[in-house]
Amino acid sequence: MRGADYLIKTLKDHQVDTVFGYPGGAIMPVYDALLGSGVKHVLCRHEQGAVFAADGYARSSGRLGVCLATSGPGATNLITGIANAQMDSVPLLAITGQVASNLIGTDAFQEIDTYGLSLSVVKHSYLVTRIEDFPHMLNEAIQLAQSGRPGPVLIDIAKDVQMATMPATSLAFCEEMRPKALSSTFGSVNQVQLMQAAHLLTASKQPLVYAGGGVDLARCSELLTSMIERFKLPTVTTLKGIGSVPSSHPYNLGMLGMHGTKAANTAVQDCDLLLVAGARLDDRATGDLQQFAPRAKVIHIDCDHAEVSKLRRADVSLVGDMHDILTALADRLETSFSQQTAHHWRYQCLHNKEQLAFRYDAPFSSIYAPSLLKNLSARCSQSKAIVTCDVGQHQMWVAQHMQFNSSRHHLSSGGLGAMGYGLPAALGAKFANPDFTVINVSGDGSIMMNIQELATLKRYGIAVKILLLDNQRLGMVRQWQNLFFEQRFSEVDLSDNPNFAEIANAFGIRSHSISQSSEVEAALDDFLANDDSYLLHVSINPDDNVWPLVPPGKSNADYIEESFAE
Repeated sequence: MRGADYLIKTLKDHQVDTVFGYPGGAIMPVYDALLGSGVKHVLCRHEQGAVFAADGYARSSGRLGVCLATSGPGATNLITGIANAQMDSVPLLAITGQVASNLIGTDAFQEIDTYGLSLSVVKHSYLVTRIEDFPHMLNEAIQLAQSGRPGPVLIDIAKDVQMATMPATSLAFCEEMRPKALSSTFGSVNQVQLMQAAHLLTASKQPLVYAGGGVDLARCSELLTSMIERFKLPTVTTLKGIGSVPSSHPYNLGMLGMHGTKAANTAVQDCDLLLVAGARLDDRATGDLQQFAPRAKVIHIDCDHAEVSKLRRADVSLVGDMHDILTALADRLETSFSQQTAHHWRYQCLHNKEQLAFRYDAPFSSIYAPSLLKNLSARCSQSKAIVTCDVGQHQMWVAQHMQFNSSRHHLSSGGLGAMGYGLPAALGAKFANPDFTVINVSGDGSIMMNIQELATLKRYGIAVKILLLDNQRLGMVRQWQNLFFEQRFSEVDLSDNPNFAEIANAFGIRSHSISQSSEVEAALDDFLANDDSYLLHVSINPDDNVWPLVPPGKSNADYIEESFAE
């Protein structure tokens, strides 16, 4: 068995049935091994498209995402997507070819130090130069990407290793390395800290749950939601935590932070206890950290020691398996806890949620993006729709105005904020969830980053709906230049955009353009009813902004907003 054949066999042993990639010289033996292997390869049109597709596949399914690329430019084109997976804790295996081991270090054709280049953006990285080392490295890489706090792992394989025959001793060892069920690497829950956390919760008068992306990664969404219901706890979520508690849940006040809801940010500033679950207190969520939740004690639950007290000191830290921690914590709380908690606090939070809710009665004939997205969300089955976002104003509008009942149904580049993520991520999500409606909400800036993946949609005949909000601007940059740079607009004008509907048609994808609010209802009907990929091009006002907005360096209580203007 060649090294390349062993690679494909091992992926199959670990239940990997789909990979995304782009071939080249140094990875060619692996592509040879793919033929007739039963592993489906999706040929994306750029390596960045391949890694983002693998990311979307992993986020939407909870399974390992796998991408392939050759050495040199193939590997360097993966780096942005690997960094994206690292920032958002996505289980990803990036497999790259490398020049033959005897050529490493000679500046050979398409040679790059992929191992060294990747070190700052991976959970772990491997360079395989000996066939004897391959079984251990490969199986360990697959397990590591999915265990503990998930993340990307890169394995760079010299071409001669891919072509070498596996020694009999290594093949025997392979049987010992067959995949095992992923087991918890966490110890038992610290009972002293658990008792302290229960005491803080019981003593609090204005408790608030702060749910992040780690809730869904720990498979704890239902458990946390039941705890919130049992103890009547108002809740806010991060961008990546959207859906960890259903958006429609009465105690869910929405996203907090720079573009969070007014009810969520107000609650954070007023609470006296913050139960942080699977979140890292990112600067976009907290605003000025010194003024964030100024009166609150903090209980921080996470699987990663490095995140606890990294930015805000935790009064009690509960590090380990979130399921075990939440279960034990709920058991320790007195059954009368929800009655002890001030009724006035719950009433205040829910009253704010109602009174400070978004308005959608825009008094103009042009299309108001928040209203459009709310309308789209209402038409989608929350259990059978996945929305992927690019980065910019449309990303924040989706977070604010669409509803999700699972974090796996809202895919967004959170930590890295990578434009061009949405379309290939939708591609990957559709391969992982063929029975779901998959919608990519993009902007005219972001869509151009990986627009070549329209060809991938067409080749494989998969249906992805693309809602393109076109304001002929780099909208978020323009908004900041308008507010904080004295309206000195620098390099944000995209008024020379191509005709996106014609581009879609050139790729063989149906499209339609609208520009007036009166056209929205019929356009959305057609958009969702079509069984094939479809691009709905929506022209919106270049001057529309995302509100509310917490200015940089300010407290979340200091949000600004504007009323509707003609």
